[in-house]
Amino acid sequence: MDLLPIRRAILSVTDKTGLVDFASFLAQGGVALFSTGGTRRKLLDAGLDVASVSEVTGFPEILGGRVKTLHPHIHAGILADKDDPEHMRTLAGLHLAPFDLVCVNLYDFAHAAAQGLGLKDAVEQIDIGGPCMLRASAKNFHSVLVVPGAMHYERVMDALRANDMAAPLPLRRDLACETFARTSEYDAMIAGYLGSRDA
Repeated sequence: MDLLPIRRAILSVTDKTGLVDFASFLAQGGVALFSTGGTRRKLLDAGLDVASVSEVTGFPEILGGRVKTLHPHIHAGILADKDDPEHMRTLAGLHLAPFDLVCVNLYDFAHAAAQGLGLKDAVEQIDIGGPCMLRASAKNFHSVLVVPGAMHYERVMDALRANDMAAPLPLRRDLACETFARTSEYDAMIAGYLGSRDA
């Protein structure tokens, strides 16, 4: 589809720069917000109505936050092709709704590595759920708008304002490309770090 109406969004960010303004803009545009952990607390503190991802999954965050969004109820909603009637029937049959926007930025592994943490502590700063959501939404850019960093908020808001809260395909494709570049750099940084350390 050329213009994707934005109705449901997941926000889960480490860098919270501009987060409240961006989320407020979405909420004012009628977008239902879902979030995790510290992101959700910040938005609730700002007075926004934000549902927990656990309300979608029916499952609590576990393993010290290692498992939050790694769930078919999340990824089905991200990966469903909205132009495929069978995909939409599958979601309906499972009482799931698709997501339209995924806003994620990753744990700051570079900062953790620079602090000189021990290997086991540094490994805890490797994001897993974030890259999974980013890659899933970037793959499915025909049906999802992915927002991989705060530097894109203004561009996204301008586009949504100009299109009655719908995201044009060129924007979705551009941000998908940016997302894959970013996750690739993230993985390369981690590989370099692990390769330079003793087990």
